[in-house]
Amino acid sequence: MREELPVRTKRVRVWLRLLATANLIEGRLRTRLADGFDISMPRFDALAQLARHPDGMTMTALSRRMMVTKGNISALVERLVEDGLVERMAVPGDRRSTVVRLSPAGKDRFSGIAPTMEAWVVELFSGLDDAEIDALANLLARLKEDPS
Repeated sequence: MREELPVRTKRVRVWLRLLATANLIEGRLRTRLADGFDISMPRFDALAQLARHPDGMTMTALSRRMMVTKGNISALVERLVEDGLVERMAVPGDRRSTVVRLSPAGKDRFSGIAPTMEAWVVELFSGLDDAEIDALANLLARLKEDPS
């Protein structure tokens, strides 16, 4: 007979499994993005965030949404501007703030990748049925609400 694990041990194991699964999925998507579209995950993520905000976002808001430092965002946005995918705009009355938004080329680039990325994500979760997806989404939402 198998011995029941302490609750603390179970919770640590679940956290490790969540981390490993997230890393596995992200790694597969990174590889597919690089191989299929010659784009990195951070670049795609920035385009995706900006696509959700057609009027643009401040650099601070973008760094928060992507959960990276302002320094990382600055370097990433600089490269996207150089590639013509993103435009910077000054904020009237606030010399310290900059808003970034997708350029027409950035919109085209994102819209050319997004459907394939969505299909890849759907494929990666294809081993779960609708009820399991709903249950997983609900459980993760509960964890996100009260991480303590």
